[in-house]
Parts: sequence; structure tokens; C-alpha cells
Amino acid sequence: MLVYVLNQYGKPLMPCAPRKARLLLKAGKAQVVRRTPFTIQLLYGSSGYQQAVSLGVDAGTMYIGLSATTEKKVLFEAEVMLRTDIQELLSTRREFRRARRHRKTRYRKPRFLNRQKPERWLAPSVQNKVDTHAKVIQRVLSILPITNITVEVAQFDIQKIKNPDIAGTEYQQGEQMGFWNVREYVLFRDKHTCQHCKGKSGDKILNVHHIESRKTGGDAPGNLITLCDACHVKIHREGLTHLFQRQQKSFRDASQMTVMRWFIYRGIQKVFPHAEVTYGYITKNTRIQNGLEKSHLVDARCISGNPTATSLAGTYLIKQVRGQNRQLHKATILKGGVRKANKSPSFVFGFQLFDKVRYNGQECFVFGRRLRGAFDLRLLDGTKITSGASHNKLTLLERASTLLIQLEKGGKAASSPA
Repeated sequence: MLVYVLNQYGKPLMPCAPRKARLLLKAGKAQVVRRTPFTIQLLYGSSGYQQAVSLGVDAGTMYIGLSATTEKKVLFEAEVMLRTDIQELLSTRREFRRARRHRKTRYRKPRFLNRQKPERWLAPSVQNKVDTHAKVIQRVLSILPITNITVEVAQFDIQKIKNPDIAGTEYQQGEQMGFWNVREYVLFRDKHTCQHCKGKSGDKILNVHHIESRKTGGDAPGNLITLCDACHVKIHREGLTHLFQRQQKSFRDASQMTVMRWFIYRGIQKVFPHAEVTYGYITKNTRIQNGLEKSHLVDARCISGNPTATSLAGTYLIKQVRGQNRQLHKATILKGGVRKANKSPSFVFGFQLFDKVRYNGQECFVFGRRLRGAFDLRLLDGTKITSGASHNKLTLLERASTLLIQLEKGGKAASSPA
């Protein structure tokens, strides 16, 4: 393990061993400024010997790999888990707003062209991921004297993924060419036959069914299937949607990465103007030449330019969570048209959601709480510690934030050298 060091003005220096940090703290020459990753600040002037430190960034839509290395040693490695719930939350909010307008708002003539999106606008779910890349890099810059940043960007040819033999004008002749809309194409593809009963019900009315919810699955042909009206009603009434699987995997992550790549790079340049760019085939070649396994952390280490640097005993897992839940009512309407309030107290016995606590000697996070004082405790990888811990047995370690961080050793959470 390493302890990260700041000078008396808050500028990062090279990290030190835990023993040296302990001596500095005991002598009153330093103070603790951050618990995870464990960081101290010197209380006296120091020029601070610095080496060349390179940061490799393995950009992604679900995970980010970070690795800060020198020629011989890994100084910091972390895997960041990004949010994937924003699209569904926005879809739910849109449903609430439409229902509220229908119930309470007088009729107004539709207006068009009264909204204008700014230049280089991105969907909120994509913009959040772009911003998070710059945010986590800024966190690393605050604890290490980074001299070089290299980020890997990727572009995906989705047409090539679907059909490896595609070439020339075939790119302009997609699978839906000649059809008025997606519905017509799906009915033609399924031969105007119910894919559940194969026409045995005798129902002539055909519907196009979403295999995954429209909120998350979208209207892509691979997420649609033809069902007769009788089977369609039965499947929704009896909850049999699990009987069907997407006919083609979703390419949302590939599409988002193609859109995000230069936005991510420009966002990093605002934080670190001299950032460089690399590509996936270079990372893969470096990894194979050095006989390394495929992972986000290993890829980030290869991107940093020091693939053979000695790895630390522990790495960090960072999970991004939502900051506020502003939904006022539950979606389910109770008897009498009553909507149950959704907002629970922010603090229960002094603890809030996503606080880091110690329970029975183990560090974990609050993922749920009840007014009676029972807490659901988990690790960031989803491992459940307990679902009913008493508030009397919890010790607060760190307050919640939108980026939760956990030190790992051998796949399990470990304590910081406090």
C-alpha cells in the first residue's frame, strides 16, 4: 500500500510508505485530509522529489479503467462503475409529466420549434458519462503529480458487426430498406405470424411486442417480436415476458462510445491540456506482447506506457451513484387514487444513504435503511453484508458522495491505513 502526500499548499507529491506517513503524523508534521484513498498533507515546506508519472485511461460506457504508473511501479489503479439507470429514470419522469398534464392541465394548442438544443448537445445519459471521465481524472490529479495522460478512444462499425462481409453501397441498404416503418419490417420478418402460438389462437389481430421495456430496450427491430392480440394480452397479464429473448444484442454501448470518444478527449483536455490519445488495437498488441490478461485495469496500465510496472497489493473500486431522488410519489396508485409519498427522511439515526460505515469490523456502505433503525449494508460490487443491521452497531467512516470508493485486496474490501 501507498499513502498519498500533498505539500502544505495542497499540491500532490510522490506517495510514501505507510510507515513514513505514520511517523509524520505522530510527530505532528502532517495531517490526514482524506481517508480513501488515504492522503496526508504536510504542515511544513518541502520541495518534493517527483518522478514522471503517466496515467492511462481505458474509457468506456459502463466501466473506466485508471492506472497511474512510473517505469517500475503502479502508484494507483482503480475501476470505475458508471451509472446505467439515467435513461430509465428520465423515461419514468416523462411518463409522470404526461400523466399529470392529462389530469390537470387545460388543453393548449401544440407549439413547435420552441425548443433549441445547444451546439454539441448530448443526451443526459451520455453527457453524464462524459463528465464522469473528467471528474475521476481530476480526482487522480489531486493526489498524484501526473506528468502525462493517455486515453484510449474507440469507434465501432455496427454495420460491420452485424454483417462482417458488408462492403460498398451495402452500407446504404440496411435491413429495413423498402419498408415504411419498423413495424412493417418486423411483421414481414416474422411472416405475419404470432411467434408465441404460431397462429393456433386464430386471432387475426397482430401486435408488435417489446421484448425488453421500451424505456431501456428501445424500438430497434432486435427488441421487437410479432404476437397476436390474445397472446399479447396473456403475456402482459401473466408476466410471461421472460419467455422471449432479444433476436439481436443491443448495440447501445457501441453507439454511445462512438459518439462519446472525442467528447471524452476534449473534456480531459480541459483538465489536462496535454493529454494524448491512443487506440484499442495498440493496447491489445501491448497486452499480448507482455502476456497479460484482459481487464480494465490491465488495459489502463498498458495505455499508460508501463505494462510491466509492479502492481500494488490493492486496487480501488469506485461506483457512481445518484445524488438526489426528487421523485415525490410512488408510481403505483393506491385505492381512492392516492399516491404514496416516495421521499424518505435524508437521515435515519444520523446515517444517510451511501454512507461508508464499519459493521462488525468490516467497512461497507448503506444501501437501504428503515425508520426503526435497521440498515441494509453492502459492498460496492453488490455483495450483501446484512439486510438488518442495528444503527447501534454502525460507526460512521465517510459521508456519502456521488463517487463511492472502496479499497480492495484479493477481491475483498480492506481497511485504509489510518
